[in-house]
Amino acid sequence: MPEGDTVWRAARRLDRALTGSTLTGSDFRVPKHATSDLTGSTVTGTVARGKHLLTRFAPVDGPAVTLHTHLKMEGVWHVHRLGTRWRRPVHEARVVLTTTDTEAVGFALGVVELLPTADEEGVVGHLGPDLLGPDWDEDEALRRMSAAPDRTIGEVLLDQTCLAGVGSVYRSELCFTSGVHPRTPVTAVPDLTRLVRRAKQMLELNRERNERATTGELRPGRRLWVYGRSGRPCLRCATLVCEEQLGEPGRERIAYWCPSCQPGLAGLS
Repeated sequence: MPEGDTVWRAARRLDRALTGSTLTGSDFRVPKHATSDLTGSTVTGTVARGKHLLTRFAPVDGPAVTLHTHLKMEGVWHVHRLGTRWRRPVHEARVVLTTTDTEAVGFALGVVELLPTADEEGVVGHLGPDLLGPDWDEDEALRRMSAAPDRTIGEVLLDQTCLAGVGSVYRSELCFTSGVHPRTPVTAVPDLTRLVRRAKQMLELNRERNERATTGELRPGRRLWVYGRSGRPCLRCATLVCEEQLGEPGRERIAYWCPSCQPGLAGLS
């Protein structure tokens, strides 16, 4: 499941493979950009901003252009030697970028958008501080998270305008390691600063790993404290883990917690 660390690795993979190269071909398989062609453009870099990817190009003539993509739930970028057989179905391809020896294919991308590089703020300017970004600002993240004190910590952690990079997996794991129920109001979280610092630490530790882990163990079935463990014993106390769809109507995301390690407040279960 794509989270901030997954997107960071995708950006690094694209950056290392394409930056400085000239495109020998481009194929945008989305209606809005089906006739767009960046052939001849030089790739100047790819960066991650929260869960967004920005790949920048210098065309032969005209202003710089950015390809804005978002993996959503199912998307992925594959980078391989030109001529390599694809590992995903052809019909899932949304973007194909080729150089003399490399091919980058974006499959099942949730967002594909071409825009002037000068207008990037229009698609990522709303995001809060990026946990893996060079301009990380802890104080600003805490200010945004605390701006609506009656919101639950489970809602706020997924709000990319407060804190960019946390998804459903890290939400469950952060609430567990902080000992708070995901429906706890932000004002009732015992140490919000510590939770935010732990979020940054988790993402930084996992950005170099192909297998995400929050427990300190890399053995299958032991990598995550509660996420995906509904009805199974908590790794800390053996109480059966619970799950629930949380969030605004139509935007619910699954959350996991341990009733013993995260008892919540009175009235929460």
